[in-house]
Amino acid sequence: MKWVIFIIIVGLIVFIGFYVWPQRANHISPGTEEVDIMGDLKLTSLEFEEGKKIPAKYTCDGEDVSPPLAIAGVSDEAKSLVLIMDDPDVPKNLRPDGMWDHWVVFNISPDTTEISEGEEPQGVHGKGTSGNLKYHGPCPPDKEHRYFFKLYALDTELDLNEGVTKAEVEKAMEGHVLEQAELVGLYERG
Repeated sequence: MKWVIFIIIVGLIVFIGFYVWPQRANHISPGTEEVDIMGDLKLTSLEFEEGKKIPAKYTCDGEDVSPPLAIAGVSDEAKSLVLIMDDPDVPKNLRPDGMWDHWVVFNISPDTTEISEGEEPQGVHGKGTSGNLKYHGPCPPDKEHRYFFKLYALDTELDLNEGVTKAEVEKAMEGHVLEQAELVGLYERG
């Protein structure tokens, strides 16, 4: 009898170790709902690669226009997309939270496959830290900063008005994120 119990326990450990745990490792839990972040959603740019330098053209040192972005792998269940660009490397003496929001757009059509250079995506625009309702490019005051372009596929449209903050958009997204993708670019002023 002890051997049977031992075999059952070992079997459960193996099952959890090889099936359940790897499945859960591909999920994060914002709030109470799990979100699959390992889906097919992709966000890329022809102008810079993941973890590489953003060309000056797309910054305050250049034309300050948005870079071209390509979107792929949007879930069939998606009802809208959210695009956020932020910088978490701001000196604490400028912003106590260390965050600068550059671009917030929500209720973008899930059929969107590209955002052309210098164009705003069709959707509702939130307000950035500078009070901007449109793209505001990198302009780090001190050193190289990381700029996170975040794309979320939602199972709903957000009932929010133009000019809301990133925090308000993120709060409204809770429990509605199907997938997310991220593209990180770097910039340091010369």
